[in-house]
Amino acid sequence: MSLAACSSSSGSSGGGDGGLIGVAMPTKSSERWIADGNNVKKQLEEAGYKVDLQYAEDDIPTQVSQIENMITKGAKALIIASIDGTTLTNVLQEAADSDIKVIAYDRLIRDSENVDYYATFDNYKVGVQQANSLLAGLGLTDLEGKAAADAPKGPFNIELFAGSPDDNNATFFYNGAMDTLKPYLDKGTLVVKSKQTDFNTVATLRWDGEVAQSRMEDILTKTYSDGSKVNGVLSPYDGLSRGIISALTDAGYTTGDSFPAITGQDAELDSVKAIESGEQYATIYKDTRELAKEAVSMAKAVLGGDKPEVNDTKTYDNGKKVVPSYLLDPVIVTKDQIQSVLVDGGYYTEDQIKG
Repeated sequence: MSLAACSSSSGSSGGGDGGLIGVAMPTKSSERWIADGNNVKKQLEEAGYKVDLQYAEDDIPTQVSQIENMITKGAKALIIASIDGTTLTNVLQEAADSDIKVIAYDRLIRDSENVDYYATFDNYKVGVQQANSLLAGLGLTDLEGKAAADAPKGPFNIELFAGSPDDNNATFFYNGAMDTLKPYLDKGTLVVKSKQTDFNTVATLRWDGEVAQSRMEDILTKTYSDGSKVNGVLSPYDGLSRGIISALTDAGYTTGDSFPAITGQDAELDSVKAIESGEQYATIYKDTRELAKEAVSMAKAVLGGDKPEVNDTKTYDNGKKVVPSYLLDPVIVTKDQIQSVLVDGGYYTEDQIKG
């Protein structure tokens, strides 16, 4: 696959005195990564850097080639959201040999000593919030996880989905969620009717919504043909949630009080609209503007000979080192929070959500 075919944006329209910074993003198939790339590029340019922004369309060799090209061009630093966090060891050694600093962006880069810093959200907390969203959608708790006084006894049929097994974040999301759901599963308040609970079974390669839809269709056919209903679905990402919703609606589920409570992540516009319409219960909002600001702050610090601010030096062991990290706080958004969090916060306009 040629580099030109997968390069979605490169170069810079302004600034440049601070040197070149390479920004490697995984794909344009998810709107959140487009927002991430644009925010990082804009903020770096405002800080006076030239920017080489590339999207690899979820093709690992392409991302490796793009990073190699950034090194050849003389990048002073690299900000990398990896496709597969285990596949960059050799190219990051090339970066280290050229004294190029590396910042992992939202996805931890594994199996390399040559990762200097990591900017992300509190990924375990994301999983906890997804579980609390599911519990709240079923009427068992509030969004903070506090038990509801008039909580129904259940049992509720739920199904579990996890993210891509090559993304380190996916296990953090899943572990946070399952630790939170475990007491309800142990008591029988929640029942995974398909019995598919193992991470490797419920993981969804490349976070692909079509794969999630196909798996949900299969679960409905094999497990719910007896007339029983799905009451809730733990989904770790909005793109998967939309595939799951398609499977459910195709099977005859209609929006209303009995529609399954479905979680998500990234506050993608189509999913915010789905929350408005009652198809999705909640999403986890991660403000990409703030994450970009943190990554840019790290790049400026390391290039200026300073140490970036971090707030976690224990959690993110990549197999070779514990990578100093800055964790931002995620936020649960249900229909009730769309206005106050997303619109008032300037992330979307009312017209975008209503359109």
